[in-house]
Amino acid sequence: MKPAALVYALLAIAGAVLPLSQFLPWFMEHGLDVPRFVGDLFATRIGGFFGWDVIVSAVVLTVFILIEGRRIGLRYLWLPIACTFSVGVSFGLPVFLAMRERTLRAD
Repeated sequence: MKPAALVYALLAIAGAVLPLSQFLPWFMEHGLDVPRFVGDLFATRIGGFFGWDVIVSAVVLTVFILIEGRRIGLRYLWLPIACTFSVGVSFGLPVFLAMRERTLRAD
């Protein structure tokens, strides 16, 4: 694995572990209570700021993954999109960048 792809892979691990370390205890306490989740996320202005930032970033990243991924012939485009919407941009973006790096270096 090339250095850049390795860095992206390590960042993907951090991008999954850190957010999940906050979400999983909440989930264990409240379960899959979507209204509660949204209410807690947007309970303060600063929470709303970060919530909307992540939502918009996830949509932008998805569009970028589809356009750039198709342009370079990247396989498994669904994987970084699934990572983004299951954990967050902090996981999906480095997964995509690692996959992109490997694809570009293979040429």
